[in-house]
Amino acid sequence: MTGRRLTSLLAYVTATAAGASLLTGCGALPGTVGGSREPLTVMTWAPDRTKATNMPGMPAMAQAFARWVNSSGGIDGHELRVLTCNERNTSEGAADCARQAIDQKAVAVVGSYSQHGRDFMNALEAAGIPYVGGYGVTDDEFTSPLSYPVNGGQASLVAGHGMQLAGVCDKVALVRPDTVDGDRLPSLLDSGLRRAKHGGALDIPAAEDAAEYTRQAGRARSGAKGAGGCVTAVLGERTQTFFDSFRRLPEEKRRGGSRQGETDGKGGQDGKGGHVRISSVLGSVDQPVIDRTGGAHSPFEGAFVTGWYPEANDKSWAPMRKVIQEHAFVDNRVDPADTGVQTTWIAYTVLKQVVEALDRDRITATEIAHALDRGERIDTGGLTPALRWKYADLLGASGFPRIVNHQVTFQVVRQGQLVAQKPGFVDVGETLLSVT
Repeated sequence: MTGRRLTSLLAYVTATAAGASLLTGCGALPGTVGGSREPLTVMTWAPDRTKATNMPGMPAMAQAFARWVNSSGGIDGHELRVLTCNERNTSEGAADCARQAIDQKAVAVVGSYSQHGRDFMNALEAAGIPYVGGYGVTDDEFTSPLSYPVNGGQASLVAGHGMQLAGVCDKVALVRPDTVDGDRLPSLLDSGLRRAKHGGALDIPAAEDAAEYTRQAGRARSGAKGAGGCVTAVLGERTQTFFDSFRRLPEEKRRGGSRQGETDGKGGQDGKGGHVRISSVLGSVDQPVIDRTGGAHSPFEGAFVTGWYPEANDKSWAPMRKVIQEHAFVDNRVDPADTGVQTTWIAYTVLKQVVEALDRDRITATEIAHALDRGERIDTGGLTPALRWKYADLLGASGFPRIVNHQVTFQVVRQGQLVAQKPGFVDVGETLLSVT
């Protein structure tokens, strides 16, 4: 081990032994920042070790961010204290995390994940605590006046995915969670498909915590069967389980002699072969999933994927990668290609710039919210468009009025890597405004 890595390892172990909090409960990440400015306490929560979607990298990234800023004097002289909480993918867990944030006098909840928006947002609103840069998985994150989303949420991903598939898929089958939030996905996907005069997708609800999806996989393949058919699954962590069931379906003879799961060797871009192609959105399929399932030999080879941000190898992620390397390189929860980790980095970038702009000895939750409401402009270094939550910047889409970033990226899996299908961002604002 080199001297540099040994020094970093000792620093990490020291910080952990001093009391860095774990996802199994709540705690504060202590720092060494001194001076007259008061410490800044925030919380990041996410589910861990549950049967549904888990996001342990989000609190871990928050801890690494705190170690980074505290090593150089904090945020504008404020020691950053990060509380973490295991939300457990339950309404009770989400409410409990919110109560702990209130009890610990957190000035913001930053970069967190929960499917139970109503259970935590009501409590935060009552306490006046802003929710900055949540993952974007619930409608409440795009309706609450104290929510400041950094992406367009699942709504923009799914609507954008419809736009991505419209030009390459003649038939589309959608497998999605059989939940209240999942019920919104068919209309969102159809809004994107119909922008290109495409018919609607076949809607297939499924349990989001099932151990296998053979029945739904069979329905999806039958519904998408034919030239240029596509099956898309948006099941969070269970998306991998669905496509495992999908690839295990008995073989069928297909026009042109191709078999289910094959690609055209070009990332599936022509979309006119005789076999069924697969697709999804980031958060359900990302680079870590592709790596775990075989890389270039993964069943996701050739799959279409819609994301919020540039691909993981884009140079815009270099600052985040540097922080991870220096302050979390022994923590295997922090994967720079993980969408939750990326969202947390952007959320804490927002917090950092707002606190620096306030330039005060004591920072309150109300001051953070007011600064964002007044239109503090956030530069994320090309990871998103410039972010601002002034009233004029809100998209105002039905059900998602708080969206300010309605840009997505179109990606495809080639040789085991998520790469850009087309350069830059795609604006899905008009598509979201057309959702009924």
